[in-house]
Amino acid sequence: MTPSPGQRLRDLWARGPVAIPGVFNPLTARLAEQVGFRAVYLSGGALSASNGVPDIGLLSVSEFVQAAQLTAQATTLPLLCDADTGFGESLNVERTVRLFEAAGVAGIHLEDQVMPKRCGHLAGKTIVEAEAMAAKVRAAVAARRDPRFVVMARTDARSVTGFDDAVRRAKLYLDAGADAIFPEALETTDEFARFAREVKAPLLANMTEFGKSPNLDVATLGAIGYAMVLFPLTAFRVAMKAAEEALRNLHATGHQRDLLPRMQTRAELYELLDYPGYEARDRGYLGGAGQSG
Repeated sequence: MTPSPGQRLRDLWARGPVAIPGVFNPLTARLAEQVGFRAVYLSGGALSASNGVPDIGLLSVSEFVQAAQLTAQATTLPLLCDADTGFGESLNVERTVRLFEAAGVAGIHLEDQVMPKRCGHLAGKTIVEAEAMAAKVRAAVAARRDPRFVVMARTDARSVTGFDDAVRRAKLYLDAGADAIFPEALETTDEFARFAREVKAPLLANMTEFGKSPNLDVATLGAIGYAMVLFPLTAFRVAMKAAEEALRNLHATGHQRDLLPRMQTRAELYELLDYPGYEARDRGYLGGAGQSG
């Protein structure tokens, strides 16, 4: 029997550390698989930005789940998804879990911010009472149909109530049934190491750029106790910068000739899309008598 997506993600972190890049559309997920990554991540920040809005809880659970389903269908890799605060209270979290699980993802993480949430590396965050978040974790665990579907708890307490409270909350969320812990916005290498010593669980380190955390490499984080290392917006930021530079060049010159060496070619795109495979199947369904349109 083929392991479920959640089981495959668990198997990866058990062998850790596993690098998990953020993918901002289904084709990027397929590209991550092609280059050799073993799991992928759908960031709420990238999803919001792709839709032209900031990461402050403006998108609905339906928009998140639709993106998750399309991404999961585009790759064989297990997909971890940002589920913000669960899109409501405990009963809303039940539905959130069922929708994401039905979409084919490996798991979700829930955070302990108050809605409307903020980017985890910005000032001005507010967090809910720890027991309110624990209730959401219990609801998420109860709602999943596959017991291997991953329920990860993220705490934003470090930037609000301090490091010790982040540790306390992590332990409370584990007692509520969380499978893994995501400590957001730790500020030094020593803090990452200390958190790993004090919280005995599968841990995820968020290596987002331009934030409060130092940008450490996968080997370093693995050595100090992290099973997963997340790069949520790396590809998105590089792609947006490249798009900006290309558009400025096109606007200034009136042609794209200088940009050709920087482009993915038509042949490369078609290979990534498995265009020949689609055409071959189309011919096969017609018994070899027709051609695809």
